[in-house]
Amino acid sequence: MKKPIITLILGFAFGIALMLMINLVKSPSGGAGSTDSMSDAPKEKKPLYWVAPMDANYRRDKPGKSPMGMDLIPYYEDEVGGSDEGPGTIRINPDVVNNLGVRTTKALKKPLHFEINTVGYVTYDEDKLVHVHSRIEGWIEKLFVNAVGDKVEKGQALYSIYSPSLVNAQEELLLALKRNNKVLINAAKDRLKSLQLPESAISQLIKTRKVQQNITFYAPQSGFVDKLNIRQGFFVKPAMTLMSIGDISTIWVEAEVFESQIFHIAENLPVTMQTDAVPGKSWNGEINYIYPTLDAKKRTLKVRIEFQNSDEILKPNMFASVQIHHNENQPLLLVPSQAVIRSGKASRVVLALGDGQFKSIEVKTGRRGDDYTEILSGLEEGEEVVTSAQFLLDSESSKTSDFKRMNHEEEKQVSSATVNGTINSIMKDMRMLNISREAIDKWNRGPATLDFLVDETVGMYDLTKDMYVMFTFEVRDEGFVITSIMPMDNNSGEK
Repeated sequence: MKKPIITLILGFAFGIALMLMINLVKSPSGGAGSTDSMSDAPKEKKPLYWVAPMDANYRRDKPGKSPMGMDLIPYYEDEVGGSDEGPGTIRINPDVVNNLGVRTTKALKKPLHFEINTVGYVTYDEDKLVHVHSRIEGWIEKLFVNAVGDKVEKGQALYSIYSPSLVNAQEELLLALKRNNKVLINAAKDRLKSLQLPESAISQLIKTRKVQQNITFYAPQSGFVDKLNIRQGFFVKPAMTLMSIGDISTIWVEAEVFESQIFHIAENLPVTMQTDAVPGKSWNGEINYIYPTLDAKKRTLKVRIEFQNSDEILKPNMFASVQIHHNENQPLLLVPSQAVIRSGKASRVVLALGDGQFKSIEVKTGRRGDDYTEILSGLEEGEEVVTSAQFLLDSESSKTSDFKRMNHEEEKQVSSATVNGTINSIMKDMRMLNISREAIDKWNRGPATLDFLVDETVGMYDLTKDMYVMFTFEVRDEGFVITSIMPMDNNSGEK
């Protein structure tokens, strides 16, 4: 009876020992509580690097604080973007997205309204600005206007002049009348008219047969004296401008628009104007002329607007605030202007791909309105774009992005990998590095020493021989091309 009991006890002990051995094999850590389910759990991912929340260029290979005192954010391998999303796609934790204040909106087709706010100056209507000249030499005997700004009416006396040549011309007419020679009479009359002798003076000469020593000249139109270049007793010549008379019943406003706004300008666009001299009052008009040349220094173009001014409130040289209105009735593909990142060569927007994924892409922009910008190419209606915190996302995505819209058929052909390695030599003239890289697990490639080209967007000034680095490279037609690279701490345990 005792022998079977002993056999049973030994069998039970052997079973327990066998189970423990199996558990040790499945769980090398040897934890007493290890189970099959725990051994099958996914391994914890290691961050590629840590980045400052407000400065994507500030990276470290271990946790820490940014220059602003904020905790660095870990970036994992799948946050750099996989082949399904295309080069430059980044993935950010939803909590971080909320902390950064990322907001998005859809690209939509709708009419574009824009308003150009600029400044202008009130000037005379030059079609109603006349310059008074004398066609004869002589002396001003009497001046009937005294100062600039004097108001004159059409036909009002301006000045009287004594001119020997005008006296001689009158005597020629009297001589022709005395001889009763019609040909000479008509020739003498034509000469007096060419010298601008008033018709009233010619009629009086024929009637009285007496030469007038001083001849009075009259205002050709009503208005205000703009310039007065003579005084009583002056000797004048035909080349002189004696005075100018401007009519301000209609006035012009010359406004300036920047070179980048010329595309929006066209004749007959409605315009609203205000001036500080008359608070609370607005004038409505339209562009009636666009000047053909730009100001070379200010890089602005002048446009002219005409306003009725029957009450003569507006005065030349007044400063004016001008708003040029335009409504584009045809629907255009628009995004908020704040979503567009403009650089010297191109414009970009950051696409929101969902699930915390973002990618910077290149777009071609058109007209800009009050709050929206027209997209000519690069986006499609309904796509989500980032309107807040896009500069940080763009800075991170731009390091590896091809700036193209998602196109899986094309993007799957681009292979890229991120790996650590040690720089053996630097050939700056050729933009080439020789690096002994570590294994690339996702390609099942072991360590290797290779030459890598360096993309034009990547700086090489801080790289040195024997530096341990983490870099991302793409497989292109020209070879392996590094698209981003940064030094790493060789003792950080990342190697």
